[in-house]
Amino acid sequence: MNQLALPLQLADHAVFASFLAGDNDTLVAALVDLSGGGAGQGCWLWGAAATGKTHLLQAVCDAAGDRSAYLPLDMLCAAGPGILEGLESRDLVCIDDIDRVAGDNEWERALFRLYNALHEAGGQLVVAAAATPRETGFSLADLASRMSKLPVFQLRVLTDEQRVAALQLRARHRGLELPDDTASFMLRRSRRDMASLYDLLDRLDHEALKAKRRLTIPFVRGVLERDA
Repeated sequence: MNQLALPLQLADHAVFASFLAGDNDTLVAALVDLSGGGAGQGCWLWGAAATGKTHLLQAVCDAAGDRSAYLPLDMLCAAGPGILEGLESRDLVCIDDIDRVAGDNEWERALFRLYNALHEAGGQLVVAAAATPRETGFSLADLASRMSKLPVFQLRVLTDEQRVAALQLRARHRGLELPDDTASFMLRRSRRDMASLYDLLDRLDHEALKAKRRLTIPFVRGVLERDA
């Protein structure tokens, strides 16, 4: 993965190949096109927690390489809005958790300047939040207006069948075999959001490697009972 100018490292798993689009295929196709240099001003994606917003923003930056920058504002907001300076030199800027700074006058003005500078330079902006631009709570009307001009996509929650497929896709990306019955068992024995399921898969991968075991239902049950 690409080391950014900011002291951030993208997650190894956060690539398009390990993301199950499900009912979000239109959004994923749009992001793949943007990351490959396609036309457009960018987009705004929103949805509930653990639906894949961070994964997709990092996947965009992975595909775009050094032309891009990824900024998780939940992590960086304490650094102040000065971290946005100069980002208009990038072709593609991905801002995660933008709602974290909504209502902060200095941050909003800095974001407004960045939006305008990117637009003038022909750059693109991809933003993630928990809600639409109008519902995010910006106090600067001009910023809310600019953000509302971006194409807006809602990330749809996966069905249970799609959750199983997503777990198996992540497992294959890690070189693991995850049988259908084991994946379904994990779904019954864990919280059903994808973040919790992926955390469980990470733990099982570690335990299976230590024990030199396959991810069977008896093995997974034993790990869960031991850690309960």
